[in-house]
Amino acid sequence: MAGMAPGPNTSRPHPEHKIYPYLLRGVAVVRPNQVWSTDITYIRLERGFVYLSAVIDWYSRKVLAWRISNTLDSSFCVECLEAALQKYGTPEIFNTDQGCQFTSEAFTSVLIAQGVAISMDGRGRALDNIFVERLWRSLKYEDIYLKSYGSVPELMLGLTEYFRFYNTERMHQSLGNSTPAVVYRTACGGGAIIVDKYAGQENSPVETGKDSGQRRAAARPATILNSASFCLD
Repeated sequence: MAGMAPGPNTSRPHPEHKIYPYLLRGVAVVRPNQVWSTDITYIRLERGFVYLSAVIDWYSRKVLAWRISNTLDSSFCVECLEAALQKYGTPEIFNTDQGCQFTSEAFTSVLIAQGVAISMDGRGRALDNIFVERLWRSLKYEDIYLKSYGSVPELMLGLTEYFRFYNTERMHQSLGNSTPAVVYRTACGGGAIIVDKYAGQENSPVETGKDSGQRRAAARPATILNSASFCLD
């Protein structure tokens, strides 16, 4: 018998890096390039594992860029960000978690130079970056776990094909059964908002301080409301 534990920790904070506030709670995402976000996950191979970083557009769920690395150095995250900026322009807000790769000066300086507002998830609030988390789940259950890649070259080919499929062929129910590429191009059919269900409630568990730790973090969940009616002509 063995307990199921999380894999390699990809979100370790750095005590000397600046942490930015979360800017997206209650903000309606109504157009492409309004909000982008990124995250890191790990992919197990036959011998060891590698890390994957991706940038996604919240309005359309489109994957704008991705990179893999065998280390958690911030350079591959910066490279992924710069590739998205070069190809798709500049977002208004860019959201990350508080991992040291994203709080590093190498990463934040790229956003600051482009005039992008930086947003970071609250500690213990996994739903603050729900769209990237949902991407990781789709990728792993629809591709990684089924194919069990043995080497980095095999993984590179597989990811290239999957993200092409994800963007241009895989229909999303939350997008009115359209694809991220179509929604991003037409600026019609996407959108989202993250709201705090317990905001303003004086007697919530968080306000009374009756819970602590992970339970306290989970006491104020975020709700994802799809805004499929948003359409920019």
